Amino acid sequence: MEELTPRQILSRLVAFPTVSRDTNLPLIDWLDAYFSGHGIRTFRHWNEDRQKAALIAHAGPWQAGGVVLSGHSDVVPVDGQAWTSDPWTVTERDGRLYGRGTCDMKGYVALAIWALVRAQRAGVTRPLQLALSYDEETGCTGAPPMIRTMQEVVPKASAVIVGEPSRMGVITGHKGGVGFQVDVTGYEVHSSLLPEGVSAIMEAARLVHWVNERNDAVQAAPRSAVAQAFNPPFTTLHVGAIRGGTAHNITAAHCDFFVEMRVVPDESVDARAADFEAEALRLDAALKARRPEAGVQFRRAFQIPGLRPETDGAAERLARSLTGGNAAGVVSYGTEAGQFQDEGYSAVVCGPGDIAQAHQPDEYLEVAQFEAGHQFMARLVEQLR
Repeated sequence: MEELTPRQILSRLVAFPTVSRDTNLPLIDWLDAYFSGHGIRTFRHWNEDRQKAALIAHAGPWQAGGVVLSGHSDVVPVDGQAWTSDPWTVTERDGRLYGRGTCDMKGYVALAIWALVRAQRAGVTRPLQLALSYDEETGCTGAPPMIRTMQEVVPKASAVIVGEPSRMGVITGHKGGVGFQVDVTGYEVHSSLLPEGVSAIMEAARLVHWVNERNDAVQAAPRSAVAQAFNPPFTTLHVGAIRGGTAHNITAAHCDFFVEMRVVPDESVDARAADFEAEALRLDAALKARRPEAGVQFRRAFQIPGLRPETDGAAERLARSLTGGNAAGVVSYGTEAGQFQDEGYSAVVCGPGDIAQAHQPDEYLEVAQFEAGHQFMARLVEQLR
């Protein structure tokens, strides 16, 4: 089978509109066939309705101690965005590669695919693996089952490089996260009879106020050495959207909102989440005592562990040897790296592009960044020989 260049692979990947709400199987089928044509072993982990799959690939000798290149297949929608070129076609202009996912993160995935084929053809003495997940953009929910499957079907690697855009800097830590969908049910009456009803909006505001109070307390507290490395140097809680009510003179029957927490990696995501859950349950009990129809329902929409800086970590040593960089880097966005770390892998984040381009209309990856990523992969293959 013909060996494609990284640019050719990128064009193939972007042409698959793998928006998270839709299937990714056409991309997975193509990649599975491409790898098989080059003698690379592949395995799938299916989601519950078998409309999506993660692809796990192994190049090189069947032994432990290799390297995992980790990426995700899904992208965010283009609905309502003003694009000046076809988002599903890679378009080069002014030193940039435009297209949905070029930056986040099909550019890296294309380079990883190229590297596995090159590693297989070169006869590397240490294995190189690809872990390509689904549903990263909806809360990193596809990676944990994929990682568990990996440990059953391929030899365990010693280092994982997650290729989220970092401008090829080595990222050794990032915040964890948890998000709650919250639904408050009230009881409608005319506003002139306010004490007889329950306003879902006004009661939801109590939880929003609780979020503000937690932010005030967190920002006033002493900051750990780990937290100091981040911008901002503390955990944050945020309510970004809220809906409810039907008229100005009716107590609202319903209000829903979303709470997001970004937690520094030396704090417990579970503990922060439990604090919110306890407050929501307290309010639920208080509302039901007033009107049995009223109450608070909530669910964890996503939960992502932070990436903790490692002491003499194998992934950091490897990535630094390939980039030549010595500076420590942390980011406040979440990735699948902490999920690999929780399963016993050494992990870092390092990939081409700038996170500021992720999810934007006219998303792009600089050609120079793509080339830097290509050089990184070429050095990696050489190091595994």
